[in-house]
This record gives sequence, structure tokens and C-alpha cells, in this order.
Amino acid sequence: MPRTSRVLVLGSGFAGLWAALGAARRLDELGASREAAEVTVVSSQPFHDIRVRNYEADLSACRIPLQDLLDPVGIGYLTAEVTGIDPARATVSTADGTTLSYDRLVFALGSRVAKPGLPGLDEFGYDVDTYDGAMRLQAHIRGLTDRAADPASATAVVVGAGLTGIETACELPRMLSHALGPEATPRVILIDRNPHVGSDMGESARPVIEDALAANHVDTLTRVGVTAVDERSVTLSSGEVLPAATVVWCAGMRANPLTAQFGVECDRLGRLPVDDYLRVKGVDGVFAAGDVAAARMDDEHMSVMSCQHGRPMGRYAGYNVIGNLLGAPMLSLRIPWYVTVLDLGPAGAVYTEGWDRKVVSTGAEAKATKQVINGERIYPPLTGDRAALLAAAAPALQGAPAYGD
Repeated sequence: MPRTSRVLVLGSGFAGLWAALGAARRLDELGASREAAEVTVVSSQPFHDIRVRNYEADLSACRIPLQDLLDPVGIGYLTAEVTGIDPARATVSTADGTTLSYDRLVFALGSRVAKPGLPGLDEFGYDVDTYDGAMRLQAHIRGLTDRAADPASATAVVVGAGLTGIETACELPRMLSHALGPEATPRVILIDRNPHVGSDMGESARPVIEDALAANHVDTLTRVGVTAVDERSVTLSSGEVLPAATVVWCAGMRANPLTAQFGVECDRLGRLPVDDYLRVKGVDGVFAAGDVAAARMDDEHMSVMSCQHGRPMGRYAGYNVIGNLLGAPMLSLRIPWYVTVLDLGPAGAVYTEGWDRKVVSTGAEAKATKQVINGERIYPPLTGDRAALLAAAAPALQGAPAYGD
């Protein structure tokens, strides 16, 4: 009896989940038996987390059990932290000492916030990089109530004025007000070494972002960094010390460091080079998707670390890994459009189109689009219906979200 081939999907984020569902769909399309290929997801958490919502105050809908998504389509899963990969032996090792072999691998372990070794940052700093990190931040803010009269308790510093930093800073005034009560006057300070906030958003969006930060009572400090964090203060590169009991680190993302174990040259973000089929260049039997992969989106632009690219990359990687395993056709991935919808809290949102990020919608209209994206568009079907899950995993590109949609 022929040996069952094993496909491992590492990670259960946007790329990992959709790679697994995409593989299940392709097996179904090809009429492959369960004995032909076994697909298993390996993830440190038994959940699919809606990571891009971690800046929000209500995360109750942001953690979905994997069993609800994978059991209906016959995909297995293992809760384990991946600690090593040996592409020469085609094995994966986990923290509990287990060694897993594979015939094909989809590497989709995502990215993490890049924290420097600053004094006090690990002990006193917070982040919204993971669901658990965001919940830890929220518990900390609720605990500030006992010291509401202390100016440091009413002050939060957000380090990094990229997209995540801006979205987090825009939500913090309300979160602090709710925790500290009507007598407190929250202060949120957004800090970045660049000369402008939202430097990646381009000239068109900058005035909208700056006006929104002002409307949300968020102060900005640019051309300055943080050199130390204490329980009740932050020291800046200028030497100034700011009283602050809450420090949220949002400065920079890097691919999971296990990308280094494949023995190929990664880009400046630590991402693996992949071809149009999401195969890792120079590594047999390995595909990569999401934040760990640098994929070409068009003739000029590479993928960005976002669910906008991670989800279709996952679907195509899942489709192609099965095709590669069973000798069936594969599909090349190119994404001809690019948009950014940045949440600006009570001030609404800003929607931009194209790689030059031209503003096409702002305020309440853009906010409505953002709410549909965050609450509906990026979710898998939650009914447990096998047909719906497989249909959603089709290797097809969604169109850009409509304004106000």
C-alpha cells in the first residue's frame, strides 16, 4: 500500500489558515483520497487570531478555534511551537522534542514586532503584536484605576508611527478615559524617529492623519526615539524623561527568525524569496506565504506584511503545494491592485488606492469600509459548513473593497 504523503502547514494566521483550507480544496477538486495526502497545521496556539484587530478595545470576536475551521474539511492540527527546520532532512522540530517529517512544507509562521534590547522594555513595555499581548495591555490599562490621580497613569506613549502605531494611538484615549474615569485627562503621545508620522502612507494621506491625531487629542513627537523604559516613565534620545505608565511598542516588523534556517538569502525584513507559485527559491519541496515571504505582486512591487496579501498568498500556496505534490497544474499569483484603509478611531479612517497611496475616501465613509474589512471581509466562514469553507479557499482574488462598503 502506498505511503501517505504528509503536507505540513506551519502557522495558523491569515496565510497559514488559508493555505490549509486551500490545500483541502485542491485535494477535493482532484478527487484525491485521504490516503494520498495528509495535511496538518502546526501552530503554537489552537486558534486563528484576527491579528490586525488587536489595537481595538473589544477583541471578543478575534480568536477562532482551529477545530471549528479545520475539522469540517478534514485537516489535522497540532498545537506546538516550532523551534527548528531542517530542509535537507525534510523535518520540523518542536519545543516539546517532537520531530515531524514532511513531503511538502508551507512555511507561514508570520512576523513579529521588532523589539530592541532597550533597558526596561521587556519588563515594562507592551505591544499589540499578538492577541495575548493585546489582552495583557488591556488588563494593564484596567489596573490603572487605583492610581488615576497620578499623571503617569493618565499618560500612554506609543513608539512607532506606522500603521499599527497610529491605529493604536487613536484608540488609547478612549481606553484610558474608560479606565480612569471622568476626572482624568488622558494624554497619548505618538513617537517616531522619522520626520513625519505615517511616513509610509505618503504625502496625500499625511494631512488627514495629522488632523485625525489632533482631533483624537494625540500628541506627536518626531525625529526622536526611546532609549529606556521604566515602570512610570520613558527616556527619549533627546534626554527628556516623560512620565508614562503605559508604553506600547509598535516600531517595526520582522519575519519569523526561522526563515534563516532554510539557507537562502532573505530580504531586509527577514523574508524568504519565493517565485510566482510561492515556492521558496533554492529549497525543494517548500512553499512560503504571508509575512515570511517576499513575493512579487507586479513588475515593480513586492508583497507587504498585511492580511491583504497574506490571505491570497495562503490560498495560492495551499493550491500549489498539492499540485506540486500530486503532479497537477499550479497557478501563479500576481495582485494587480493595492489599497490601504487606516483606522483613525473616533476621527474615522482614511482609504488610499495604489502604491502611491492616493486618498480616495476619509472620515465616516472610510470608517464604514474599515469596519466591514475588520468585521467581515477578512473572516473565514464561521458556520462550520464544509462547502462554504472550501468555496472561500478558492485561489481567486477579491476585488478592492468599495468605498463605504
